[in-house]
Amino acid sequence: QVQVVESGGGLVQPGGSLRLSCAGSGFTFSKYGMSWYRQAPGKERELVAAITSIARSANYVDSVKGRFTISRDNAKNLVYLQMNSLKPEDTAVYYCNARSGATDYWGQGTQVTVSS
Repeated sequence: QVQVVESGGGLVQPGGSLRLSCAGSGFTFSKYGMSWYRQAPGKERELVAAITSIARSANYVDSVKGRFTISRDNAKNLVYLQMNSLKPEDTAVYYCNARSGATDYWGQGTQVTVSS
């Protein structure tokens, strides 16, 4: 049974940090590119960060460059999103995605709220 499970969301003040984790199981994790998406109320889901299967490269949406870092540990089937200098506009539900070719798995999402 395939599972993609996010954790680590919560409420944080502007300027604070959070680290999201995503655990994959039921598929060959190391062969999948992993990504984090987010969706704010009333907005479309957007790609935030992505990392290749063997972590050779990562890319980010412009609005998070220099603040967010995506990483993965294939030995533990985990991918992380370190989020620093958080802003209110980062408030959203964050989703983890695993993709290999035409195969796509999604997690249920974790809420991140940046507010004072």
